[in-house]
Amino acid sequence: MFKLKFNSQGLIPAIVQDHKTGEVLMLAYMNEESFKATVKTKKVHFFSRSRKKLWCKGETSGNIQKLKGLYLDCDLDTVLVKVEQAGGAACHTGHRSCFYSKYKSGQLKICGKPLFNPKLVYNSKSKKTGIPSSRVKPA
Repeated sequence: MFKLKFNSQGLIPAIVQDHKTGEVLMLAYMNEESFKATVKTKKVHFFSRSRKKLWCKGETSGNIQKLKGLYLDCDLDTVLVKVEQAGGAACHTGHRSCFYSKYKSGQLKICGKPLFNPKLVYNSKSKKTGIPSSRVKPA
């Protein structure tokens, strides 16, 4: 058996990669609970450092990450998560990857266009339906 090496906050970095193309989609953090939930459900879970809670990627946007493989680095202190990205976008900004800003000569260049409008997706739940705004069609 193995033992993951979580940091002093109980977290381990998780690099998320498209299982077919190898594109790096995002970096997030897992705790022991989110690692186990990912293995059990085959949907990728993380620990939100800002909200201080477990979350399933795509629970609001619908852009879930289906687990295709888990790899551990040689020190057991970083996880590589290979996924099938549902909905196309992994980033909360609506971009395919969180790594859409290219650094060159002291400047950042935005590469690609968002696949969805985050203001529409991440507004609070509709007061009438209780459904996340991403599921409510505009009138």
